[in-house]
Amino acid sequence: MSPERKYLGEFEQMVAAAVLRRGDKAYGVSIIETIEERTGRPMSSGALSVTLDRMEKKGLLRSSLGDADDGRGGRPRRYVQLTAEGLEAAAGAWSVLLRLWLCLGVAYEG
Repeated sequence: MSPERKYLGEFEQMVAAAVLRRGDKAYGVSIIETIEERTGRPMSSGALSVTLDRMEKKGLLRSSLGDADDGRGGRPRRYVQLTAEGLEAAAGAWSVLLRLWLCLGVAYEG
């Protein structure tokens, strides 16, 4: 773990999981669709944009612009991927939650 450990809030954890699930096709709309489908929670593009910016500033993810898209008025998509530090933070968050739930004797039977 790096000297300054990075913690992920609940929404950042959902974003990280959606980015991992989408792989190299992770961009705004695909991330929103993944989170909404998996959680049933509505999400705004503004909230996602702010979160992606914050996570990038923390060094948890990096972004790159794709080719311009005629369907988007010529604007390129912003693709994102977790950095090694972001993956470590996501794994750490998952591990902490798992330990907390397991100590309660709660089992997921999803």
